[in-house]
Amino acid sequence: MTLLPAPPAGGHTLPLADGLALHGDHTALVTAEGAISYGELARRVADTARKLGPGRRLVLLPGANTVGALVVHLAALASGHPMLLVPGDHPKSVAALTAAYDPDIVVHPGAGEWRIEERRTGSAHHFHPDLALLLSTSGSTGSPKLVRLSYDNLQANAESIATYLGIRDTDRAVTTLPMHYCYGLSVIHSHLLRGAGLVLTELSVADACFWDLFRTARGTALAGVPYTFDLLDRVGFAEMDLPHLRYVTQAGGRLAPERVSHYAELGQRSGWDLFVMYGQTEATARMAYLPPELATAHPTAIGIPVPGGSFSLEAVDEISGPEDDIGELVYSGPNVMLGYAHTPADLALGRTVDTLRTGDLARRNGEGLYEIVGRRSRFLKILGLRIDPDQVAAMLDERHGLSALCAGDDRGLTLAVVREAGWDERRIRRRVAEEFGLPARAIHVHLLPALPRLPSGKPDYQAVRTLGRPGETEVPPGGAGADDLCALYARILDRTDVTPDSTFVGLGGDSLSYVEMSLHLEERLGHLPTSWHTTPISRLQAPERKDRGRTRSLETSVALRAVAIVCIVGSHVSLFEIRGGAHLLLAVAGFNFARFLLTSAERRDRVRRTGRSIARIAVPCVVWTAFAILIGSYYDLSNLLLVHNALWPQDTGPRIHLWFVEALVYMLLAVLALLALPAVDRAERRFPYGLPLTLVALGLLTRYELVGLPERARITDAVTVFWLFALGWAAAKARTKPQRLLITLAALASVPGFFPGEPRREAFVLIGFALLVWFPALPSHRRVNQVAGLLAASSLSIYLTHWQIFPILDGISEPLSVISALVFGIAYAKGADHLTRRLSTLRRPSTLRTEWLAARRRQS
Repeated sequence: MTLLPAPPAGGHTLPLADGLALHGDHTALVTAEGAISYGELARRVADTARKLGPGRRLVLLPGANTVGALVVHLAALASGHPMLLVPGDHPKSVAALTAAYDPDIVVHPGAGEWRIEERRTGSAHHFHPDLALLLSTSGSTGSPKLVRLSYDNLQANAESIATYLGIRDTDRAVTTLPMHYCYGLSVIHSHLLRGAGLVLTELSVADACFWDLFRTARGTALAGVPYTFDLLDRVGFAEMDLPHLRYVTQAGGRLAPERVSHYAELGQRSGWDLFVMYGQTEATARMAYLPPELATAHPTAIGIPVPGGSFSLEAVDEISGPEDDIGELVYSGPNVMLGYAHTPADLALGRTVDTLRTGDLARRNGEGLYEIVGRRSRFLKILGLRIDPDQVAAMLDERHGLSALCAGDDRGLTLAVVREAGWDERRIRRRVAEEFGLPARAIHVHLLPALPRLPSGKPDYQAVRTLGRPGETEVPPGGAGADDLCALYARILDRTDVTPDSTFVGLGGDSLSYVEMSLHLEERLGHLPTSWHTTPISRLQAPERKDRGRTRSLETSVALRAVAIVCIVGSHVSLFEIRGGAHLLLAVAGFNFARFLLTSAERRDRVRRTGRSIARIAVPCVVWTAFAILIGSYYDLSNLLLVHNALWPQDTGPRIHLWFVEALVYMLLAVLALLALPAVDRAERRFPYGLPLTLVALGLLTRYELVGLPERARITDAVTVFWLFALGWAAAKARTKPQRLLITLAALASVPGFFPGEPRREAFVLIGFALLVWFPALPSHRRVNQVAGLLAASSLSIYLTHWQIFPILDGISEPLSVISALVFGIAYAKGADHLTRRLSTLRRPSTLRTEWLAARRRQS
């Protein structure tokens, strides 16, 4: 048996940590690199404990779900050294807590064994004998306010959880949550207590490799906060084959009742149990759990106290009358913390609290189950009105399907709301004002791609508070700092919620705004970083300032759009004959569709963005077509409705001029319908390259006329040109040289022969496609970039309008005809964009006094 060093005099140890060797050769840890037995883990813990030295010393450990971090953690607990466990993924927190508490030992991450830095031979601190662990409170990262936990707290909490979950030595729990988060740590402790296995990984549940490891390791337990369950929905958890899964636990915040019911029923069908749990760091982790058999009947409840604990309800002065059964939830049990620490001197304190006032308002129903109804400490008093921010967020969720976080002070509310179709800031503000009797001016709404969260996945209310009141953003000329780039993104994307962590794609950027943004970034940074559109703004760094002259690079997709539209207009005017531009643009459209719309966002958000992109194509077309009809053009109602090619596929007259727009809209509608299906959405996420390749194969059936379809115009029909769009889609998802080579060979095999007797047209499409696949950017010049950017960003408008513009000067000068068509199209695009921005910023005027009086009338 492996022997640990004797505990330091005056200190205690943690039984679950110093008893590891009792489980012998049973598997303790499973990682992507292999398995480690309890005997081997005990040996490593003993070796590390000896390195920590004699005498009690404060050990600072950056938490991580790795073998190295776990070994140090267990070594400190097994040898009596108090530990400060900090967020390993938050360097500022590590630095702040190091400065505040001056640890004797600081542990540094390493590839294998972690490095132990001894800052002094003894200790600079005095410790209470019971002190085992210091953790940040749930909402803090780097705050000097810490929770002091004893060895008895940790042991009692682990035993309680292991009891009500029924953990067996054959179980294997995967580490889905950070080790420094009390919920994640409780999973580790409770399973080690029972000799069960841990599947150690820092992968997200959104990563396919996570599930490969979970299946290979025969995982039986999965833990998650509400955000984890959002991710499970996105990756198709309901359809996964997980034969060894026994139980799923949920804590870290309220899971909506309908989601509790959904997962409880899913568990019943699939053979696993859902445990909804409730806890706080101050209670070491858990205070209550909802027995799985009651989850479907009582999805709003937190359940019953954990073994060894008890609840009471204390009257709250602010609540009286019909809600007398509601009180503040107070918890008692052996897992209640020793108290808080604010300074190093507090490490010598003993127990300063015996019960835990949770700050939550609760009631006990007829079945003896407790239910949280609000948060006492988060009540605000705004203009004399008492407001619970949690109830504001709950109202938006339950009545309107809006995901929101709410924070504020006595001056007003700040709401972070996930963008949804049909909802703008004004409408949300009005709903909240009407429901809670507040003046609209006291409500500040921010629409975001996703809600801000802490590394643990819990809501980040501090981030909501710092959003503040939306303001006008100006772009400092030429700035390349994070603030300057945030301002640039805000202006071009017309957003007020840009932060250094935002990305172009995450902010809803598409192929139209991409051109303008890429040119501005290239100018600001001096180069265009690879994958800049999915890179957080804070990581877009400008190199050291050098004399760059006028040399620049230009995104290949931007260059192709510019060249293609010039070739289209020039060929139609007969200034020159370079055809194939429209078909090349279809491949570029597929390429950009995959880059900007097939993001990691949830299915509903991707569908909404795709619909918005379709509208940005169709609406300008319909507006221009209506204008053309009014001035006597040859278009008719079928063109206005974008159905001419569908109704008359064999027409070769001037009414087919809009075939490209019709085809693009139809193709986007088709893929939108496909990706709206949960099964297809999951397939695309799992096989991002394989799905478009499959669509290429299906498209080639119509390209080669292998399926029986009515006779159609071969090169201008959406059905027969879809394979080009799918080729571009696959090109964007090609990540390796073999994948790029395969898609290039597919183009080389399918493009020749599509334009009979036009080898130059085929060569133009093939060369452009090869550039798109193999060269992300091309060498360029500053002035060329400016012109190419204007042409590419306006390419759709140029295509729409050039049919009516170039004939005006065609009889005078062909070059002038081309130039006039290009210039008018650019002007039309700029005007349409300006009008769209103006409409989006319109707000109905109102005064604070009027709203305040209206609120008072509603209250009375």
